[in-house]
Amino acid sequence: MRRRTALLVGGATVVALALGSLVGGVLAESPSAEPSAAASQALGERALSGAAGGVTAGTVAALEQQVRTTPNDPDLLAQLGFGYQLRWRETADSSFLPRSETALRRALRARPGDATAVLGLGSLALIRHEFRDALRYGRRASRLLPGSARPYGVIGDALVELGRYREAFAAFERMVSLRPSLASYARVAYARELTGDPEGAIAAMRLALDAAGGQPEPTAWSLVELSKLELGLGRVGAAEHHVRAALRVFPGFSVARAELARVEAVRERIARAVEEARRAADAVPTPQAVALLGELLDRAGKPAEARRQRATVAVIARVLEANGVQVDLESAVYRADYRIRPLETVALARRARVARPSIYGDDALAWALARAGRCREALPLSERALRLGTKDPLLYFHRGYVAGCAGDADAMQEWYRRALALNPEFSVRWAPVARVVLNGR
Repeated sequence: MRRRTALLVGGATVVALALGSLVGGVLAESPSAEPSAAASQALGERALSGAAGGVTAGTVAALEQQVRTTPNDPDLLAQLGFGYQLRWRETADSSFLPRSETALRRALRARPGDATAVLGLGSLALIRHEFRDALRYGRRASRLLPGSARPYGVIGDALVELGRYREAFAAFERMVSLRPSLASYARVAYARELTGDPEGAIAAMRLALDAAGGQPEPTAWSLVELSKLELGLGRVGAAEHHVRAALRVFPGFSVARAELARVEAVRERIARAVEEARRAADAVPTPQAVALLGELLDRAGKPAEARRQRATVAVIARVLEANGVQVDLESAVYRADYRIRPLETVALARRARVARPSIYGDDALAWALARAGRCREALPLSERALRLGTKDPLLYFHRGYVAGCAGDADAMQEWYRRALALNPEFSVRWAPVARVVLNGR
């Protein structure tokens, strides 16, 4: 039986907390911190928020020079470790991740029990999808930093991916009660989204936007998240308003470019969608941005170029794996989409579900099985993927596909209707398929 915590239903409580201190910086938690320690905490705060990068190559180069001069300074090393993570977020260059690990482990050797370095390793474990390690580091940091909100973001994020939702939501509730901020409100939003409350998620993201305090990158990131939530409800005008506002606040923000590409696709402006997706993928070539470009190129009638983008996705996945990032779940879903070596994809999805026994782990394995023709085996997993009441049209589409594949055409059509009712353009690739099935063409 599903049980929500007070955080997920007590919107008034969240608003009341917001009146206290929306934006307090890291020093609000550590008023006596030395300047170098405060700087490492500030970079950590930025990395742990999940928003934008905001660290230039020059900043990292200056930190590297300082570390060469003072090689055993734990605060400088922690700053550098977080700086590398932020540069990864800015550039999608995963070679920054091993460098982050090296710097953070050196910080711990220089000062065993350094809480900021422990948090940095927890953040890195989340990036690498090593969620059991992230949970261990988050809990260790919470013991080192009693009364601090920051460890609960790492703890909650890890628990979500491990499918331990009740504990995860309790961690997010603890986080927002200790310190309302962009980081805590964004996690409240995600918890509400997972439990089928998109309007509540939007309300929480508006608080996150307020907490961004007008800073360009966090503000733009919050606006993009609002755009995604609105688009997920089929409210295209509101989604476009938010994403264009993000680009005004922070011109060239690649995540906003990708989201604008989705909005343009919904409006059937495919050429513009391709242009925006290309700009996003060229600026920060994440697997998601490149995959979106490939889907849009297919939609634009350019299959050869789309195939080249799909080949690029495979290369990016290999580079990520070489730098310690586990991409089994994302790769399994992507490979199942295109029926790439179905039996191998099923094995990949099984490994992914062991590592990430969440609703999306269930969905990935169900989807891989269905695309491999093993539909009855997929059915209970597809049902289990909806156990939180998540209103995700792609999950609905997968559920319908599995039902149809297992021989229940009525259930397939019902789930397709539900997906399209939530968002008529929920997927560049799969929304047209759902429409064709329902229209009998």
